[in-house]
Amino acid sequence: MTPQAPLREFTLRAVVTGIALGLVFGAANAYLGLRVGLTVSASIPAVVMTVALFRAFRARASILEANLSQTVGSASTSLATGTIFTVPALYLWGVVPPYSQVVLLAFLGGVLGLSAMIPLRRLLVEQGHDELPYPEGTACAVVLRATSDDSQGGKLIFGGILAGAAVKLLLSVAFLMPGELDLHLPVLPQAVLAIELAPALVGVGFILGHRQSAILVAGSVISSLVLIPLIAWFGAGLTAPLYPETVKLVSQMDAGAIWSRYVRYIGAGAVAIAGILTVLKTLPSMVESFLAVIRAKRTELAAGARTLSLRELVSSAAPAPQQDLSGRFVLGGVALVVLSAAFVPYVFGTGLTPLQRAICAGGAAIFGVLFVTVAARIVGIVGVSSQPTSGITLVSLIGIASIFAAFGWTDPVARAGVLTVGTIVAIAASKAGDISQDLKTGFLVGATPARQQLGQLLGAAFACWGVAASVHLLGEAFPFGGKDLPAPQATLMKTIVEGVLSGNLPWGLVLTGGGLTFGAILCGVSGLAFAIGVYLPLSSMAPIYLGGVVRAWTERGRAPREEGELDPGVLAASGMVAGEGLAGVLVAALVAGKLVPKSMEPRVGGVAGSALTALAFLGVAWMLRRAARTSVQT
Repeated sequence: MTPQAPLREFTLRAVVTGIALGLVFGAANAYLGLRVGLTVSASIPAVVMTVALFRAFRARASILEANLSQTVGSASTSLATGTIFTVPALYLWGVVPPYSQVVLLAFLGGVLGLSAMIPLRRLLVEQGHDELPYPEGTACAVVLRATSDDSQGGKLIFGGILAGAAVKLLLSVAFLMPGELDLHLPVLPQAVLAIELAPALVGVGFILGHRQSAILVAGSVISSLVLIPLIAWFGAGLTAPLYPETVKLVSQMDAGAIWSRYVRYIGAGAVAIAGILTVLKTLPSMVESFLAVIRAKRTELAAGARTLSLRELVSSAAPAPQQDLSGRFVLGGVALVVLSAAFVPYVFGTGLTPLQRAICAGGAAIFGVLFVTVAARIVGIVGVSSQPTSGITLVSLIGIASIFAAFGWTDPVARAGVLTVGTIVAIAASKAGDISQDLKTGFLVGATPARQQLGQLLGAAFACWGVAASVHLLGEAFPFGGKDLPAPQATLMKTIVEGVLSGNLPWGLVLTGGGLTFGAILCGVSGLAFAIGVYLPLSSMAPIYLGGVVRAWTERGRAPREEGELDPGVLAASGMVAGEGLAGVLVAALVAGKLVPKSMEPRVGGVAGSALTALAFLGVAWMLRRAARTSVQT
């Protein structure tokens, strides 16, 4: 018998396809994160789109090529997450960071996360195979096998992209109809039911499912229909401004102003406490991980494991499932981040003293390496969607800000320096979660870890430019913190840094939010999901819940999907997220170039406009339900 040729893995077409997909999903996730503080994994959509693109060009990807492409493509998600969690706060302070600084911060965070994760792979992915399932990584391996001979999933994703982009362009370029439906309730003062026409948010709700989307909207309902009306009612008779407001009376405020001056702090406290409690809950895992890593590395060093050369990495040689990038790369990557941060004034912004830069660099290294270990282990159990990136970032910011406050460094330059430490740590922790899932996928399909790690490095090297450009364009066109792009996570980080450095946080409101989160946790629901709902407006959470309702409606009475069976509704929903995100970045570029206005009255208004908006909602829901009922051949 003729021996079978080894499967191709690290090929130029796989790398180029992955880079292109990374730019697409990086921009889409940056937009989505600035809208609602959430991002979605790009791994499974990248797999399906890789196979579809290869088939469209009459090429056939091996399972290892498709895996490498999704590894490169998914690298952008972690960069987008960490960037949008922190960098917009600089805009809110009136400090617009140079484009190249955001690129550098994103790349250094990616390098730190990748470098610190490599020594953990054997322990967590291979030796911990039975204990740590890595749900997204395992699911991606199943999809890789299922889609190797199918292109129908790609059609669903592309259809979702077209639908999401079309609705966004009709709203923000053609201004055809209202982008929101609202209803002012009687009796309850300043109580408003609202829902925003956003296919990306409906898609997110479908991906999350009914329970998680219901938790999100529950927090928002409490803000909109309980907290705001209560503050309006109790404050109606006051003759002086209610702290922290110093100018307006409560009776002079509408619902948006009450949210901005009061509920925003309650929401910030809810998210902060949820994040910190999540980190505290993982402290035993953190200590256990470090001790286990030290023991495992001693054994590994004694065995003298061999690494691949660069020529072997990029060749078409057979896969080497046991090989990682060398220890020199690990040490060199960490050293690059620390030395660049300490000695290049540009990283943390100009104006910091050498001592301040050294503290920032040390904080980025210590918190970064520490939380990479935590994140890589946590996502092995609960998945990327439950990774406590907010809490990790908050703990890092509080630690560095406390040191700065002790030295009396509270000026705007110091504030910006503290925040950019959080950028590197957030990206590093998010990167660790992403690469862990990818390495689990590779482990299950027989890929070469070193080639995946190199692919992640290449993906980050290109995605950092695209993510930074997306944030820059969006920040120029639509001010962060406003209705279009509330940037909830970055606004939270800004509030916490200001509070620690100045000592002027309205602690009564902040701790009220913490009490709400604690109550939600005692009820057995996700504290972080509930807290995000408290922090964000109902108009943004309602379409997410609509997506969850469509998912539940679709699955009612249907047998659970078998292992290896694709969920076509999730593919279409992922396409909607990507489509609206890309269209949103395009609209931002058009607005920044003064080619279209930022806003204008809808061409079809009144009852007819509202009816048209409602029809658009029904169309998006119908498309998701129809896609979900499709049988994808495997």
